[in-house]
Amino acid sequence: MTTHNLVVQSPGLAIEHAEQLAALAQAQGIARISNTAARLLDVQHDAETRSVVTAWADARGVDAAFVPSGLKLSHCKVLAMDMDSTLINIECIDEIAGVVGVKDKVSEITEAAMRGEIKDFAESLRRRVALLKGAPAGALDEVYEEKLRLNPGAERLITTAQSAGIKVLLVSGGFTFFTERLRARLNLDSAHANTLEIENGVLTGRVLGDILDADAKAAHLREFARTHRADTHQIIAMGDGANDLKMLANAGFPVAYHAKPLVRQQTRYALNVSGLDGVLNWFET
Repeated sequence: MTTHNLVVQSPGLAIEHAEQLAALAQAQGIARISNTAARLLDVQHDAETRSVVTAWADARGVDAAFVPSGLKLSHCKVLAMDMDSTLINIECIDEIAGVVGVKDKVSEITEAAMRGEIKDFAESLRRRVALLKGAPAGALDEVYEEKLRLNPGAERLITTAQSAGIKVLLVSGGFTFFTERLRARLNLDSAHANTLEIENGVLTGRVLGDILDADAKAAHLREFARTHRADTHQIIAMGDGANDLKMLANAGFPVAYHAKPLVRQQTRYALNVSGLDGVLNWFET
């Protein structure tokens, strides 16, 4: 029978947190990973223990993950990531809208879509892009240069994964203008997104081709995994919104990153307070 460890982490992790969680999970020991993370050894991991531990940790701003002992990062072959609000700190379409004065209207639709209240992502995207009609193409450059930042831990996660032989996929319901720049900047293996139509230097308010929605995200991950001969248990996938759920369902390590409640409820792993590189603490060196 596989033994499990409980990895706990938080920017403000105190030894008292680790000790109390160790007691709740009946851990056989505590191994400090860093100042912000600890591995609780050989814990109980039945449904009741998981529920109690998760509720306790959530209430105190601690990320807790039950993982099989002996996990090695090199056992994984694929890391798939959403872009907006996962790899990066913004929703690009909202920021483009901000440059041209319609951010409130666009953000309202974005939030409803990410919470899962608008079921048809493609329709929600078309509605939002239509509001950008007439915006100068230079607004995209302005957002990339002035607003877009990588989320904490992004570069460490990606470079460490790449060093372990993992292939990295960026798949987004956002726009190729941003994914292609990030692909080159971070040396990613593949990137997919939607293409904004631009004519005479302005946005037309339309997207070219089929919309990359939740089904397409999942399909891109499956194809990428096939290409790199990755089984489900060798895939890490990270996202924050409802349109990531189908992609996350194709991963052995589905991660809700600073995610909407709907996504956290349906995803086995979550990083609510840690950076993206918090994933690395689940694996032993």
